[in-house]
Amino acid sequence: MEPAMIQTDQHFALFDTAIGACAVAWSGRGITGVQLPMGSEDKTRGRIRQRYREISEGEPTPQVRGAIERIVRLLAGEPDDLKDIVLDLEGVPAFNRGVYDIARTIPPGRTMTYGDIAKQLGGVELSRDVGQALGRNPCPIVVPCHRVLAAGNKPGGFSANGGVVTKLKMLAIEGAIVNHTPSLFD
Repeated sequence: MEPAMIQTDQHFALFDTAIGACAVAWSGRGITGVQLPMGSEDKTRGRIRQRYREISEGEPTPQVRGAIERIVRLLAGEPDDLKDIVLDLEGVPAFNRGVYDIARTIPPGRTMTYGDIAKQLGGVELSRDVGQALGRNPCPIVVPCHRVLAAGNKPGGFSANGGVVTKLKMLAIEGAIVNHTPSLFD
């Protein structure tokens, strides 16, 4: 078995948003990852370095700078579907890419359920697989996994720092209506 290839053309940059310091990673082919806030710039920087073995902090290319500006505006409440931002999802399983392609069709302020996506991929029995794929989403915001809800339009899970509270905050910024009554654990 050959050792894993190390991509040395990977770079990342931190940027401030209305929800905190995010990071974006990119290669020569497109954006490879987006990191939601981890509570501080140092923690966000550490998480992106943990996700990518060989990555350096760098100055964004014009295309990446444009993507960052659009993400910042979206998280400030300016609708943008970000569908045309080029992603580099090399190594991501085909099923997951299919889930992400469908999620990218959900406009800001709207939602879809795991079951809705599963039906488009072959059947509602794939709902759990859809949830797992979204939990592994390398490019949150650009692939708007926060717009995908559980049955009954309940928030369901969210693997980012802050969990469901972060998901609900992002949906509120976009003006989406979610069927959710906060519990003791929110």
